[in-house]
Amino acid sequence: MAMRMSGLMSGMDTETIIKELVSAKQTKVDDAKKAQTKLQWKQDAWKELNTKLKNLQAKYIANMRFTSSYSKRTTKVSNSNAVSVITGENAVKGVQSLQINKLAKTGYLTGAQIKAADGGSLTAASKLSELGVTGEGTFNITAGGKSVDITVNGDSTISDVLNKIKEAGVNASFDAKNQRFFVSASASGRDNDFSITASDSTGDAALSALGLKASLIGDKGDQATLDRYKEYAAFYVSGDDAATLANINKDGRITKDIESKVSSYLEQYKSLLSTKSDAQKKIDEINEKYKDSSLDTVENYTKQLEAKQKEKTELEEKIKNLTDGDEKDTAQKELDTLNEEIKTLSEKKTDAQSLKSAQKSITDADTKIADIQKHITVTEGTDADGNATYTAEATQTLKDQVNNSYLSQAKYASDVVTSINNGTYTATGATKISGQDAKITLNGAEFTGNSNVFEINGLTFTALSETKDGEDITVTTEDDVDGIYDMVKNFLKEYNSIINEMDKLYNADSAKGYEPLTDDEKDSMSDSEVEKYETKIKDALLRRDSNLSTISSALKSIMSGSVDVNGKTMYLSDFGVETLGYFEAPDNEKNAYHIAGDPDDANTSGKSDVLKSMISNDPDTVIAFFSSLSKNLYTKMSDLSKSVDGYRSYGSFYDDKKMTSDYNDYKTKISELEEKLNDYEDKWYSKFSKMETALAKLQSNSSAVTSLLGGS
Repeated sequence: MAMRMSGLMSGMDTETIIKELVSAKQTKVDDAKKAQTKLQWKQDAWKELNTKLKNLQAKYIANMRFTSSYSKRTTKVSNSNAVSVITGENAVKGVQSLQINKLAKTGYLTGAQIKAADGGSLTAASKLSELGVTGEGTFNITAGGKSVDITVNGDSTISDVLNKIKEAGVNASFDAKNQRFFVSASASGRDNDFSITASDSTGDAALSALGLKASLIGDKGDQATLDRYKEYAAFYVSGDDAATLANINKDGRITKDIESKVSSYLEQYKSLLSTKSDAQKKIDEINEKYKDSSLDTVENYTKQLEAKQKEKTELEEKIKNLTDGDEKDTAQKELDTLNEEIKTLSEKKTDAQSLKSAQKSITDADTKIADIQKHITVTEGTDADGNATYTAEATQTLKDQVNNSYLSQAKYASDVVTSINNGTYTATGATKISGQDAKITLNGAEFTGNSNVFEINGLTFTALSETKDGEDITVTTEDDVDGIYDMVKNFLKEYNSIINEMDKLYNADSAKGYEPLTDDEKDSMSDSEVEKYETKIKDALLRRDSNLSTISSALKSIMSGSVDVNGKTMYLSDFGVETLGYFEAPDNEKNAYHIAGDPDDANTSGKSDVLKSMISNDPDTVIAFFSSLSKNLYTKMSDLSKSVDGYRSYGSFYDDKKMTSDYNDYKTKISELEEKLNDYEDKWYSKFSKMETALAKLQSNSSAVTSLLGGS
């Protein structure tokens, strides 16, 4: 704002005079701002009420219009320590008998404590040679239908073993503090259990050294491992490899294994070809870059860079000590040239490194491809679009490897079963909890599963403990009277809160004569006085509001209206739900509904609970009434909140678009009025300024005349 010096010559208080002259136009600005503020407060009041109405519709009414929302049932059990039950929507009412025969268990192996040959502690990085493992042996871990052969030798580490075990889909860890392996199945149940079997004597020795051999005999024996040994022992035909392999491959497992390995090798082959292609592109790119020059070795570039860097350091030090300007400029140019040379050498060194790396990638890939080609024969071709295609077949080498692996497993399994039968099989002290299926009996029918959770006919049973012999658990499923009652009660509570608020807003005391305060008016009042004054206005914003009346009346009409239930006209009062008497109900709560017998309602707690009684004895009538009532409410509320072009958005119960438009119009109007006010004010300041200038000239002339006449 410009600083004005006024009234210096005239002695007049021009500021006050001009303020009075423009007060009429200032009042117009203030009135527009007050109207805008009032509209904003009204918008805020409607937004808050609109949110509550939408929540009532979405949270309660939208759900209660469907009969499925009332399909609430609850289940009680006679022994909650043995089983817990969740009641689903489709649960059937009735009393059932249940026994928990077995709980599901997860296969879990706790390895024996192991020690290094020298008595020292082992870590994940320790080699198996420290455990006395010599030679190369194989053992197998199978879990959930996935089988992994693990080949180890003295150079293998504990970490290598763990990673291989995990490939079978089980959990495995090595506890360095307790010097034990821990292996567990990924899920409970017999089918998810895992087995650890040796494929040869060296593999068996490795299992013993790792503490992974559990007992296979007795109730606490490793059943999954014993079953796998017995399975492969049954395949074995002494002295007849062909017959043994034929027995093993009856289910196609050898064929599938070979196919799987062929597929894996082929994917590796294609990946290596891609690696070679990328590397060759890099080589071609670098060769093209240096086709007119030669690229030196990485080592030579490293030496040159070290020399140049040393030269640079010395030159930088020299420049610091130079005082002559010309000498300093010359030295700086030398440094700039040196930096360019270093940059060029660095780029060449990087290219030399990339070239060397790419060449090594091709060499390594060729070595790996050569090894892969020992196992598969690859046929390359092209498809209709010219893209490369690859197919592969197993070589005899791969077939022999797979066949020999299965033969070894079958032969060693036969030896193990023989040792078990003659009592010479020994374990290492590992203990195994075998995976076990859960088994329950419901109403005489037996159910088994790999977990302790059973979903049967709408009920979800979670077995917690086995029942005693002869013990029957009584499972009782019935209508959840309290659930339906609480849903209706909560709906009415929310409805009452909104309808009471709407009545309070509509019947609010008049705030005639109260308008939003200007900043000057606020400055003359305390904060508490301002708050009290503005609250008076805000409370009356929706007084006698026609839109509010329309919504409130519509809701009240439906709630007090009738609903046809199987040809019978019924009202809320038929279910013990009524408003209080006119003189009994507090102001602005005369349209709120109360449930007879509600223990939380002091007005009706002493009355007979009709609603709960009807839910217990005639739930179909209750559901039919309240679902129909909710449909009527939902339809009416949807109609009241539909979109009206230029006035309201979809889902809004008030004219939000119109209010926003009016608010923006006030912004424009206020801006225009303020501009006129400023122009009018500037006009008067200009006039008074001219008057002051004229008075100043008059004063100057008067002083000059007086001086000529000899005055002082």
